[in-house]
Amino acid sequence: MIGVTETIILVVFLFVILVVGALVVFFVTRSLAAKFRREQEARADNIVQMAIEKGKSIELEAKEKSLKVLQDADKELSHRRQELVREEERLTKRRIELDNRIERIEQREQLLNKRQSTIDKRANEIEKMHADEMAELQRIAQMSIEEAKGLVLQEAERGARADMARIIRQIEAEARAEGEKRAREIIADAIQRVASEHVAEVTTSVVPLPNEEMKGRIVGRNGRNIRAFEQVAGVDVIVDDTPESVTISCFDPVRREVARRSLARLILDGRIHPAHIEKVLSDEQRQVEKDMEEAGQQAAFDANVAGLHPEVLKMMGRLRYRTSYGQNQLAHAVEVSKLAAVIASELGADVEVCKAGAFLHDLGKAMDHNTEGTHASLGAEFARRHGVNPKVVNAIASHHHEVEQESVEAVIVEAADAISGARPGARREDLEQYIKRLRALEEIANSFKGVNQSYAIQAGREVRIIVRPEEVDDLAAMQMARDIAKKVEETMQYPGQIKVTVIRETRAVDYAK
Repeated sequence: MIGVTETIILVVFLFVILVVGALVVFFVTRSLAAKFRREQEARADNIVQMAIEKGKSIELEAKEKSLKVLQDADKELSHRRQELVREEERLTKRRIELDNRIERIEQREQLLNKRQSTIDKRANEIEKMHADEMAELQRIAQMSIEEAKGLVLQEAERGARADMARIIRQIEAEARAEGEKRAREIIADAIQRVASEHVAEVTTSVVPLPNEEMKGRIVGRNGRNIRAFEQVAGVDVIVDDTPESVTISCFDPVRREVARRSLARLILDGRIHPAHIEKVLSDEQRQVEKDMEEAGQQAAFDANVAGLHPEVLKMMGRLRYRTSYGQNQLAHAVEVSKLAAVIASELGADVEVCKAGAFLHDLGKAMDHNTEGTHASLGAEFARRHGVNPKVVNAIASHHHEVEQESVEAVIVEAADAISGARPGARREDLEQYIKRLRALEEIANSFKGVNQSYAIQAGREVRIIVRPEEVDDLAAMQMARDIAKKVEETMQYPGQIKVTVIRETRAVDYAK
């Protein structure tokens, strides 16, 4: 029992101690919280007091600044007012000066108006006197003013045209004499130095046969061999009564040459049947292409023209089988190149450009016949695409005056081309084309007003035109010769050059009775 009582007492004592400790902690905490609150309130009061004092100082500074701004504004306003007053005084003075000036101008205008009225009155009197005098002159001369002007102008025009014709004839005679002398020297020297054959080889289309029996083998059973040959080669084979020969007809000279070689090889071989025909034509096609390439390279070597694209040389090789008026075009190109080089060296022009332009001037003639365009434009475009010098391209395009000649080298190329084609024996043409060309020349000449008769003479190398003198004077005759020559150049194709001569003759006839 004693042990339990002590335990209870101990528990109660501990409880009392805990209660007392809690009270002590409570009061101590309360005291500390009150002290902290008093400290915070004091600090807050200090901050508020400092803020009030700082606000008062800021307000004071703002009042001072605003006062200063107002004072500055008053000063600026006063200064501006003074300037406005001075400007107003200046404007008032200027206005007064302008009023005075306007008044003086008005006075001067009144004076001028008076003088103008006087001048107008005098002018009217003078015009009246002039009209009276002109009327009197017309009455005396029995001719109106317009008739008199026309007569004076007609006389002046007649005199001026006569002087112009005389001066033009004199200048042309002097220029022609000197130019022809120099041209003859250059052309003669060029021809002597080149000295090539007059007529080049003409490609043939006739294939000789060893005997008449070969014609039957060429035709084959039911014509199968000749049909196969024509279909593969793209040519027409003419088997007629001509002894020991057949004729190959084709517009394309390259295809005609391939067919000629193939047929000659088939005749020599003796095996003529469709399968072998195709093989032989294929072999000969490759051989002709190789020959054309070699021919182009050899021609460029002969003409001493270097640096050309292989495709250009290959295209030039096609001219080996192309002729114009019986003249081989590849030989013609080499000849023109040599002539152009000689002329260029004599005249001090660019020899390399002249040689290349002359060598390639007929490049377009080697193009496919299905291609549209003239041979000059086709050749120029092909050369341009393969990196040829622009001066050479212009020489190619302008050698028939389809475009403007931009350099003296282009003129030399044209002249060399004309020399090569105009030499005796260089070209030939058949009778039908010859007659058509003469008729076309006379038709062109007769199409001009004032032409009485025209005659194509000297194998079409000259046309003489007789004009009516009452319709065509000397100056008009000279102009007509130029116009006819220009029209011939634009509308006709011909070898060499054509001389145009206009003849004006006045005859006075009377009879003694």
